[in-house]
Amino acid sequence: MTQSRLVPFIVAVALFMDNMDSTVIATSLPAIAADIGTSPLTLKLAVTSYLLSLAVFIPMSGWTADRFGARTVFRAAIAVFVLGSIGCALSSSLLHFVLARIVQGMGGAMMTPVGRLVLVRTIDRRELVNAMAWVSIPAMIGPLMGPPLGGFITTYATWHWIFLINVPMGLLGIVLVTRYIENIKSEVPERFDFAGMALSGTAVAGLTFGMSVAGFDIVPWPIVLGIIGIGTIALGFYIAYARRAPAPVLDFSLMRLPTFRASLIGGFLFRIGVGAMPFLLPLLLQVGFKLSPFHSGLITFTSTMGALIVKGAAPWTLRRFGFRTVLIANAILGGLSIMACAIFSATTPFAAMIAVLMIGGFFRSLQFTSVNALAYAEVPVARMSRATALTAVGQQVSLATGVALGALTVEMVVRLKAQPTIMASDFPPGFLLVGLIAASSALIFLMLPPNAGAEMADRMPATKRTSDPRVE
Repeated sequence: MTQSRLVPFIVAVALFMDNMDSTVIATSLPAIAADIGTSPLTLKLAVTSYLLSLAVFIPMSGWTADRFGARTVFRAAIAVFVLGSIGCALSSSLLHFVLARIVQGMGGAMMTPVGRLVLVRTIDRRELVNAMAWVSIPAMIGPLMGPPLGGFITTYATWHWIFLINVPMGLLGIVLVTRYIENIKSEVPERFDFAGMALSGTAVAGLTFGMSVAGFDIVPWPIVLGIIGIGTIALGFYIAYARRAPAPVLDFSLMRLPTFRASLIGGFLFRIGVGAMPFLLPLLLQVGFKLSPFHSGLITFTSTMGALIVKGAAPWTLRRFGFRTVLIANAILGGLSIMACAIFSATTPFAAMIAVLMIGGFFRSLQFTSVNALAYAEVPVARMSRATALTAVGQQVSLATGVALGALTVEMVVRLKAQPTIMASDFPPGFLLVGLIAASSALIFLMLPPNAGAEMADRMPATKRTSDPRVE
C-alpha cells in the first residue's frame, strides 16, 4: 500500500475511534450506571465531560504539533485515548468513570486535528481530495454505528468491552504511526499563547457544553443559558485579543481566505443537520416506531453504504464539476435528504427508509469530503496547524449545536401538545429545521469564485501547476 493510501487509512482508524466513542455509550448508560452504583441521568456527566475535555484541549493541538512534531503528538494522543479507555473499563465509581472520560477526551482532542494535520502535510494537494474521502467516512459512520454497537456489546457481552476494543486498535495505530508517518514540526516554534488558550478554552467549552446539554433535562435552563452566555462573552474577548496576538491558538485571520471561510461557515451550517441525525433518527425509530435498539441500528447504519460509495466518486465529481458547483448542489440535496426523514411513519416500508438514508449518506459524505479538502486550498504550509485547530473547533461546536436544536425542537413540540408523551409525530419539525439549516449552507458556497480549489480538484492546466503543491 502506497503512502498516499496508507496515511489516510491510519488517520481514519484513529478518527473512527474518536467519533464512535463519543456516542457508543449512549445505549449502555443504564447498564454502566447499575454496575457502578449511580443513575443513568447522573451518568450523562460522562458524556458531557468527554465533550468538554475535547472542547478545552482542541485549541492547543496546533501548537503542540508544531512544537513536538505531528507524529509525536498523534502517537501520544492515541496512547492517552487508550489509557482513558482502559480507565473507563476499570471504573468502579462515578468519579473514576468521569475522570477516565476526561482523559479520553484529552486524547481525542489531539487525535482529530493532528490527524488531519498529518494528512495535509504528507499528501500532495492534488491527492488530498481522495485522502479526505477516507477520513470523512469515520465522521459519518462513527456516530451512527456507536449506539447499535454499544447496545450489541452490552446485550451479548459486558459494557466494559465498549472501551476495551479500543486497546488493540490503538496499539496497532501507534505501531503504524511510528513506522509510516514523518515527524514534521515547525523549524521555529512560536511561544505558547497561554492567555489565548484560557479565553478560547472558556469560549469553546462554554458553547460546546451548553449546546450539548440544551434540550435535555440534565441541567436547568437558567444554568444552560448562563454557560452559553459565558462562552459567548469569552469568544468576544478572544476575538478582540487574537487581533493583536502574534501567534493566537485559534487564528481567525485565516477567515480572510475565501475558501477557508466558506469551508468553516458553510461546513458549520451543514454539520448542524448532520449532527442532529444520530440523535433524532434512532429516537424516532425506537421511541416513535417502537423498534428495538438493534433493529434501529441496522436501519440507521445503512446510510454508511452511501458514504462508502463516495470514496471513489468524490475525486471524479470534483474534477468534473468543481468545488463550487458540487458544494452548492450537494448542500441542497443533503439538506433535502435530512428533511425527507420527516415523512417517515410506522407504515413506511423499511426499503424506502433504507433508500432515503443511503442516498442521504452519499450526499452528506461527499459534502464532508469536499468541505474538509477545500479548507486547505489556500492555507500556506506554515499555517496548516492553525487551520486544523480552528476547523476542529468549528466542527465540534456545530455538531453539538445540531444535537441541541434537534432535542430542543422535539421538546417544544411535546410541550405544546396536550399529551406530554413523545410520539412519532413530534419528530418531523426537528428534521425539517435542521435539514433547512443544512441546505442554507448553499448560500455560503454560492459566494465562492468559480475556480475555487481548482488545483486540489486537479482541474488546472499542467502549465499552471507548481512543482510541489504543498510549498507556498
